[in-house]
Amino acid sequence: MPVDFLFSSSHIIKDFPYHHVLVIGSPGSGKSTLSRKLGDILDLPVIHLDLLWHLPDQTTVSEEVFDKRLMTELNKPCWIIDGNFLRTVPLRLEKADLVLFLDYPAALCEESVEERIGKPRLDLPWIEQSFDPEFRIFIQEFPIIRRPAILDLLSKVNPAKTTVVQLTSREEADQFMDLLKELTTKAVSNPCRRSEKEIID
Repeated sequence: MPVDFLFSSSHIIKDFPYHHVLVIGSPGSGKSTLSRKLGDILDLPVIHLDLLWHLPDQTTVSEEVFDKRLMTELNKPCWIIDGNFLRTVPLRLEKADLVLFLDYPAALCEESVEERIGKPRLDLPWIEQSFDPEFRIFIQEFPIIRRPAILDLLSKVNPAKTTVVQLTSREEADQFMDLLKELTTKAVSNPCRRSEKEIID
């Protein structure tokens, strides 16, 4: 089962450092922003699944192409992967040593999406100009339809292999990041250290 962060710091410390991190949660929960911050803290490359799936003309690649791109990334020695794509979560869970589930209220996620309209994003190859009504409904229904499916998948994770942390607020996420910063300052050198190009990109 997912670990409540407020009661799991000792577990997180025990399993540190992490080299394969999944960040999942509703659209608008801040997965991409948190992933980039994690990348800076842990010095790991960040992969945004939206960039593997979407094309600049707002079309998508085929599932076959997406799966090949995903496997290429999963087979790399270290990564942080941001995105849901529920169909591929079981495959990614097999490779992960840390999973962060941003389990935030739908209203907060809606507000975040509204705030980013018209702004360039590093995790999407175009600028959103409006809040698509179907996308809004997707976010509103996320806690009802997709959250139970995610929790079911996370409940089957082997805790000896993978640490699962459920963050229920931005404040908890900040506390988690502070803990990782503290652990990182005490850690030995990271064998997965990013190249200068990865940091710039």
